[in-house]
Amino acid sequence: MLPIGKWLFAGVMLLYNSHLYAQIRLPRLVRDSMVLQRDVPATIWGWAGANEKLTIQFNNKRFKTKAGADGKWRVQLPPTAAGGPYEIKLAASNAITLREVLFGDVWFCSGQSNMVHQMELHNITYANDIAAANYPHIRQFWIPTLANLEGPQTDLPAGNWKPATSTDVLKFSAVAYFFARDIYEKYHVPIGIINASVGGTPAEAWMSEAGLNAFETILKTLQQNKDTAWVRETNKAAAAAPRRYTSPDLGMTGSKKWLDSSYIPEGWRTIHVPGYWEDQGIRDLDGVVWYRREIDIPESMAGKAASVFLGRIVDADELYINGKLVGNTTYQYPQRRYNVPASLLKSGKNVFVVRVTNNSGKGGFVPDKPYCIFSGNDTVDLKGTWYYKVGAVSEPLKPGTGVAAINAQNQPAALFNAMVAPVIPYAIKGILWYQGEANTSRAAEYAKIMSALILDWRKQFNQPKLPFLYVQLPGFMDYNYQPAQSQWAQLREAQLQILQVPHTAMAVAIDLGEWNDIHPDNKKEVGLRLSLAARKMVYGENIVASGPLFQSVTRDSNRLVILFKETGSGLVTRDGGEPAELAIAGADKQFVWARASIEGNKLIVWNDSVPDPVYIRYAWADNPVNPNLYNKEGLPASPFRTDQ
Repeated sequence: MLPIGKWLFAGVMLLYNSHLYAQIRLPRLVRDSMVLQRDVPATIWGWAGANEKLTIQFNNKRFKTKAGADGKWRVQLPPTAAGGPYEIKLAASNAITLREVLFGDVWFCSGQSNMVHQMELHNITYANDIAAANYPHIRQFWIPTLANLEGPQTDLPAGNWKPATSTDVLKFSAVAYFFARDIYEKYHVPIGIINASVGGTPAEAWMSEAGLNAFETILKTLQQNKDTAWVRETNKAAAAAPRRYTSPDLGMTGSKKWLDSSYIPEGWRTIHVPGYWEDQGIRDLDGVVWYRREIDIPESMAGKAASVFLGRIVDADELYINGKLVGNTTYQYPQRRYNVPASLLKSGKNVFVVRVTNNSGKGGFVPDKPYCIFSGNDTVDLKGTWYYKVGAVSEPLKPGTGVAAINAQNQPAALFNAMVAPVIPYAIKGILWYQGEANTSRAAEYAKIMSALILDWRKQFNQPKLPFLYVQLPGFMDYNYQPAQSQWAQLREAQLQILQVPHTAMAVAIDLGEWNDIHPDNKKEVGLRLSLAARKMVYGENIVASGPLFQSVTRDSNRLVILFKETGSGLVTRDGGEPAELAIAGADKQFVWARASIEGNKLIVWNDSVPDPVYIRYAWADNPVNPNLYNKEGLPASPFRTDQ
């Protein structure tokens, strides 16, 4: 039995610890510098001790609430006009003061990598925008990549509200920033951006379990993923599965490494940069290829810091200059932009070596990208003839020997559980969505999935008319100069169909893509087109906010007459020429290119070799060559077809 003094001490410590546990705790999203939604009740929530009483002071008013038996509490602040900054004081067994709180419009931004892409990844294109960024009333809360297979989470592990100033704006989503900046400059109300987006993820990963009820196969996968033992064993088996054999890299295992500037190359062959090695005499090689070239550096650049642009490389690379590692990238998508330290470059010959690792498909340097080294006003072109030698070869993996691991972020509801559910109590103005690339192989079901996602999120946020603005996929991949089938075109068609859901708007981006980059550089125009949609649908401006959208087709002898919605001041072609990218077919659906003319707001389409036309397609390709149909307001027509 404890002496009375020790009993007393233990009781005091128990009381002390219970007070520590009972202190108010706020979700990560509710913190200093947050932007709360104006003109609607704004929910503040958190945790405290069981049945603990709390007092909240805001704008000279006092609100009282009480935590439940589970410690959860919430209070609604009254509708507040745009403005601030305000302080919100919370008091119970402890006190918290939230400072620099603004009221304005909060936009929830989600999707995959093109919504992720931050301003710093486009710091050359948008250098002036970054330098001029001084918008302390535009703020972003960046949600880190998180996934949970078991169920909705109640909080986020990290994150802060950051202002759009020249330093912090580098971490802003580029699309979201240009959208927010345009809205702010039009209406001068604070703008909050909550960014929850993850590259390469399918739409169903962003839906709740309840939202997936209509999708039996997807729901079955979700239920299976809840078995943590099964997931663990599957991933364990994947880790233990046979790996393709890759020979030792001769460039790293010889008596002198090939990256060494004193290495004397023997048996190296010529190759052109940029370009893929499969297009230059190397057949179906996965593995490691070394590139080497002596670059003449002028005296004016010697000893100075410099920057190297190596376009994009498939898949991974390491750049060595004069034997020193300058930079490396581990996957294919980022632009290669490396800083060269002062004193490394010398006047005259400098040895540039690039070690390229390719895992599948074509390997090498992506064409039509910048390849140069520059310092100050001096630039040296890196394109042209290099020398190459194969360092390692990966053998093909035998069919049936691989075991797929479970990538949590691609699983049904996993991103909703971890990145959306913790935000749900927060009032928002609307949603911006840029996603679809990961669903192109299942385009036929995409419209159903996205319609369900929109309804699901509206139910979750308890806003039945919550505006949902999204981006239609731009052009990507090789140009095709003949009418052809296209999964990307089918996905765009599904996105067009989503407009049937009320309170949605679509930004057409068919003209903003790059054939060699799934992450096109022109993020500003995407953001501005989303802003146009918001200004019309959400803010009530009487403006033209969309390009032409297919409405109907009728037949007049051997010609098809197309009517459009959203023609604005009239149909035009961007280049002043004849409307292009139109294909026509009879009942046999054998499409051929068509002639076309604009008559008022009608498009007349024909091909004399098709006397009985039935079907029409416009810009139906992964990457149409010249989708030049616009309205006079400068907004492009959406691709479409009539032969579903």
